[in-house]
Amino acid sequence: MTAPALPTPHTDLAPNTADFERLPYIKPTGFREYDARWLFPKEINLMGMQAIGMGLATLMRERGVPARIVTGHDYRSYSSSIKSALMAGMLAGGAEVHDIGLALSPMAYFAQFALEVEGVAMVTASHNDNGWTGIKMGMGRPLTFGPDDMTALKHMVLEGRCQTHPGGSYHFHADLAQRYMDDLTSRAAFKRKIKAVVACGNGTAGVFAPQVLTQLGLEVVPLNIDLDYNFPNHNPNPEDLKMLHAICDAVKASGADVGLAFDGDGDRCGVVDNEGNEIFADKVGVMLARDLSAAHANAHFVVDVKSTGLFTTDPVLVANGARTAYWKTGHSYIKRYSHETGALVGFEKSGHFFFNPPLGRGYDDGLVAAIAICDMLSHSPDKSMADLYRALPKTWQSPTMSPHCDDEKKYGVADRIIAHFKALAERGGELAGQRIRDVVTVNGIRITLEDGTWGLVRPSSNKPELVVVVESPVSEANMRAIFAEIDAHLSTYPEIGAYNQKI
Repeated sequence: MTAPALPTPHTDLAPNTADFERLPYIKPTGFREYDARWLFPKEINLMGMQAIGMGLATLMRERGVPARIVTGHDYRSYSSSIKSALMAGMLAGGAEVHDIGLALSPMAYFAQFALEVEGVAMVTASHNDNGWTGIKMGMGRPLTFGPDDMTALKHMVLEGRCQTHPGGSYHFHADLAQRYMDDLTSRAAFKRKIKAVVACGNGTAGVFAPQVLTQLGLEVVPLNIDLDYNFPNHNPNPEDLKMLHAICDAVKASGADVGLAFDGDGDRCGVVDNEGNEIFADKVGVMLARDLSAAHANAHFVVDVKSTGLFTTDPVLVANGARTAYWKTGHSYIKRYSHETGALVGFEKSGHFFFNPPLGRGYDDGLVAAIAICDMLSHSPDKSMADLYRALPKTWQSPTMSPHCDDEKKYGVADRIIAHFKALAERGGELAGQRIRDVVTVNGIRITLEDGTWGLVRPSSNKPELVVVVESPVSEANMRAIFAEIDAHLSTYPEIGAYNQKI
């Protein structure tokens, strides 16, 4: 028997009011394409989180999926309270709740397999500034929500269609963290002696990463591994310049072979080489693809459309028979597509790597990525990380540029841009003095020229912006030439505003 649940959530309450304490409040914009993020308590209150928990249990039941859900929380001062509210909603919705306590996101994904549970609701704001909270959700191993799931949950919750249901039960798993670490270390130690700076930005990974990597034989140089939810040094974000500069200094001071940077919820790993150079995640992906394709014949990889063209042009990958497909940017998209296509690994440029069987279970885990990077070093005992990086063909790539375009306009503008360049390619036109070799339109448009120079224009998934990236394997001049042509076309749209930066 079901019954109406909480009042329909409000979308315009203010903290420190009576209504804020007695009614659920959820700002609709917190439901993103594939996860959820809010400023707490400015954009959501605890009753709002309770409504989301009830909504998740209701949605799973409507989809015919058993409402069994793993939940954990990251190390922020308010995450445990938010998780408690979320669990209250899931229990009221009749869910079987499996609480793993303080956790990394990949630990929650691991728990889905270890406990044979279908759903996950991990409370984390990942690398966001303090004040943010969020939930990473899924209801089928190893996948997390995509846009259709998020939209269904959003409407169910905001329209007040969540329902109570009998039979909710709570189970706490105090041993899950140890089981997760045991799983990662149930293999041989690294064959090569490696000294690594292990940087955690005072985030949750500090509890787990140094212990796992030490047990696998690394000489760990710890950097900001003590938990501190104030993040006194910098945000735990492998793309944050403060974090990267701190790792660079630590690598040089200690003579480490590599720097490994973990984000706030441990699902990403950034890399700094032994000379203190940051290696962008897509180039790390090419290096790993080289190593893995040497051991796995005809290896298939999936990468997002923002990633380097070396995945298809690198002579080592070509010689190894590797194949790469470009897909939509976003960790949920790459995870799902690499799972569906049976890719060996999916690489997403922000640093989410998805190792599928036999290398992993298909979810993003920064520690699994770090272990693969150290294995790669072990397979080349006479080469440094900088040597492996220098062995890649040189490319000239722009930073990610993000001209402003209002949320309600950006998709329509992107459709017109796609139509323009697609028509140019179909009639045999040229761009930057070259024939267009191919276009990929799975996420915006990625235009590749005869010499491998390419440019991408796509609508941002979560900001009022377009995303523009260009790269050339030939010269900086060719990279600038394709950008000039793309920019000239974009300048004809009054809806497109200023760039955050230009090359």
